[in-house]
Order: sequence, then C-alpha cells, then structure tokens
Amino acid sequence: MHPLDFVLKPILIKNGSSKMTTPGNTQDKSAGTLSITDKRTNKNYDLPINDGAIRGVDLRQVKTADPDDVGLMSYDPAFMNTASCRSSITFIDGGKGILRYRGYPIEQLAEKASFLEVAWLLRHGELPTQTEYDGFVHDITYHTYVHENIRNFLQGFRYDAHPMSMLQSSVAALSSFYPGAREIFDPEQRNIAVIRLLAKTPTIAAFSYRHSKGLPVVYPDNSLSYVENFLSMINRMTEPRYEANPTFVRALEILFILHADHEQNCSTSSVRSVGSSHVDPFSAMSAGIAALFGPLHGGANEQVLRMIEEIGTIGNVPAFIESVKAGSGKLMGFGHRVYKSYDPRAKIVKKLADSVFKITGVDRGLEIALELERIALQDDYFVSRKLYPNVDFYTGLIYRSMGFPTEYFTVLFAIARMAGWLSQWEEMLLDKEQKIARPRQIYTGYGERQFVQTINVGGKQK
Repeated sequence: MHPLDFVLKPILIKNGSSKMTTPGNTQDKSAGTLSITDKRTNKNYDLPINDGAIRGVDLRQVKTADPDDVGLMSYDPAFMNTASCRSSITFIDGGKGILRYRGYPIEQLAEKASFLEVAWLLRHGELPTQTEYDGFVHDITYHTYVHENIRNFLQGFRYDAHPMSMLQSSVAALSSFYPGAREIFDPEQRNIAVIRLLAKTPTIAAFSYRHSKGLPVVYPDNSLSYVENFLSMINRMTEPRYEANPTFVRALEILFILHADHEQNCSTSSVRSVGSSHVDPFSAMSAGIAALFGPLHGGANEQVLRMIEEIGTIGNVPAFIESVKAGSGKLMGFGHRVYKSYDPRAKIVKKLADSVFKITGVDRGLEIALELERIALQDDYFVSRKLYPNVDFYTGLIYRSMGFPTEYFTVLFAIARMAGWLSQWEEMLLDKEQKIARPRQIYTGYGERQFVQTINVGGKQK
C-alpha cells in the first residue's frame, strides 16, 4: 500500500442518512462530510463537502510531523478535476449532452434569440426587457467605430499576417486608448468597457480581414444590425449599401450564439486568470484571444478542413477511418473533453448547414464530412469511445461556403466568445472568494548544489 492512502468513509448527509454518492445523485453529493485517514500518521480528517466538492485548501491540514510540511496538495494536470470558481453563467452536462446559458437550453436560444440578446443574458443573468434591449443595441451600434490610429496600427502588419495575431494585438492596444478602463471596480467604467469590446471587436476583425486581402477598410454602417454590419465591413465593395443574404445573416447569428460561452474552457480560464491580477479588460480579453488561437481550442475547425483536404475524395474515407483506428491518423471534429455524448451544438450546426448549403450547393468537402460521420457513428471503435461529432465538425464547412478563408475561422469564434469572456471576467471580479491566480507546483528539480565556474566569461579563467 502507498504510504499515503486515503480511506473513504460514508458521507454524512445533512438529513442524517449515511450514503455514498452515486452519479447523478445531486442531493446526496451536494453537501456533507468526507472522512479520510492519512496512513502516514494514522490521523483522521473530516473535510466539508459543498456543491459536490471539497476545498483544496482544506487539504493543507493533512500534514506529517515534519515542521516544514505545509500540508497536502492535490496534483491535477490540465485541471481535469479541479473547480477553480463558482459560476452561474453556463451549465454543461457532458454525459447527457446538455448546454444551457443562465438556465436556458442552447437549442431554444439558437432558434429564438439574437446574439446581442444572448450577450445581455450572459452578463446580467436575465433576458432583457424591450427597453433594456433597445438601449443595449443603441450603445453597441454607436461604439462600433475605432480610433483611426487602430486602423493605422493594423496597416503595420505584413499582408500575410494571421488575422488572429492582428485581432489579439489590436484588442490589447485598445487599453491605451481608454485608460479609464483600469478602474475595474467602477461600474460605469466596466459597463462602457463591455460595450466597447462587444462593439469594436467585429470592426477590428473586419479591418484585419480587409488588410489580409489588400482591400481598403469599410467603416461601420449604423443602419445595419450587429451581424449585417459585420458582413458589410467584410464584403462591401462599390455598392452604396451592402445587403447580406438573410440566410447567411441568420446562420452567422446562430453560430455566434453557439460559441458565446462554454464554461471554464482554456480561453475563458485564461481571461479569468489574467483578469485576477486586476488588469484592464482589454488586456484580459487579449489573453483569451491568445488562448483561442491554439489549434487545440479555437483552431479545431481549421484542423477539420485540413483533414478533409488530406482525405481528398469520398472514396478514400474508409481507408482513412481504418488508419485512425490503427493509430496512424486522427479524426478531427470528433470527441470533446466535456461531452461524452453528441455535442448539442453539433446537432444545431448540422441542421444549420443544410440551410446554408441549399444556397451555396453541396461541395466535395461536405460529401466527405457526411461520409465520415456516417461510418464513424456506425463503428463500435468510435461509439464505444464516445467519439461523436462536436461543434467544430461542420462549422468550418459552413464558414468556407460563406466565403471566409480558413485562417479566419478562429476570428469568428473570438467575436462570439467575447460575450462569454466579458461575463466570466466580471463574475470573477465581483466574486469575493477570488484572489489572484497562483497555482502550486510539485518541484522535481535538483536540491541545493554549489556553483563551479566551467567556462570563460569576460576573459576570466576557470
């Protein structure tokens, strides 16, 4: 037996019953006591359980007789089983394939809500009244313009610079234009910062797109809706006023809603961690964009398209599936860290894809994707491993059919996720339990050793 061994005893529930927790038994696991025995010292400890969790700091009382022992730590690489915060924004049940914003099922929001309505909901916890919504839309609309120096700043990037690099840098640069944003505990400063970020992020994103295409920027049109205005800044050429395809407008709106928040993912955790230092929100959001840039996070839909291009033809799909099963290939767009059943967003996206492809036509990439999904969902290798299509599987195909280049997909993700990041940032800021993020470590390096000169430095001899 390991020298440190925990003996779990029955959890004492508030009503006096004695039960071990079972999956899905939220009443039993919500509160009680976990009794453990440290076999190193034979000491017993009772750790309070609240909301199905023990506090990590409560482990510090588990010590040896060594006076230098600071107490037991938990080791959890990648935070696989660590709750870093309490949040009332987004609920996910990965086993059942459930996603809710503030209690509202994602299916209902995608069908009935606008993106700005969802952005308000995420931040405030309730759907807006008509007066609140009209005022919110007005504020967003009339803060879409950015300082001309931001436009000039973007012109300094190479023509082939990745648009995420341009977006990240420009959002961070906004902090220098709004020094008042550093007053993060001033409700008025927080509110205007939120408005500015939601309003200006699509503008900067569109400017970066136009820069990469060698086209002059298109300034915001305040007569258009949030999504229509973005598409206008992307696509408008010589026409006096851009009129977007209504199907494309609604498709992009739904995709923005689906990507608006997703609990404590890598980018959201980055926003919270950086924000915990009480930095301005522009800098914190820039950290979120940086995290989203990674291929394991926001860049996943790019990887799906690259996989499809490598497959080449629908006839190559069976051989590719076999290569995945043999360990020599990877099926992108399937599986998820949280969802162990069908990603609820993927179901919506697949339906959405049908409406878009009715206009754009079905291309070879879509045919390959459909065949991949058909075979994988019938193969026990993938089903037994709970590898179902996730939101990224069809998203890239939709974006491509709408004319967006592959390297721009993550930018679209960032525009949407800005609503969630801002809500999570503010929730963290106002949470009295939160402190500056400072994870512990388990040191695995050398003990103390003495320095001996082994090289010549500045003419000095060894």
